Amino acid sequence: MIKITHWRGWAGRLEEEALAIWLAAQDPRMPWGAQLLALLATAYAFSPIDLIPDAVPVLGLLDDLVLVPLGLWLALKMTPPVVLADARTEAAQRLDAGLPVSRTAAIVIVGLWILCLAGLGWWIWTWVR
Repeated sequence: MIKITHWRGWAGRLEEEALAIWLAAQDPRMPWGAQLLALLATAYAFSPIDLIPDAVPVLGLLDDLVLVPLGLWLALKMTPPVVLADARTEAAQRLDAGLPVSRTAAIVIVGLWILCLAGLGWWIWTWVR
């Protein structure tokens, strides 16, 4: 059985691991599938805007508690050990400067919300007519 201290320790290293995965995704030695997953997972992890706002009961926290760790875990498993070791070393050095913020991911998420709202508006418009 996994102990709660194991989970707390992993959660404490989550920021450093996310930064390491982001750095590894930029390494040319990384396979393209792993690169894509790593970029998507870290862009969402560093995005200042959630896909599902935290104000939505249960679902709002589900993405933070499940999607982000799962995406980062999969990216970690797909990253070659040599690339990951180099990225972890660089991540430890960069953490003192602060975490990056993915403004591109925030723009994509806002765009998705606008598309959803536009689709809902169109559906209501056609239903009312």
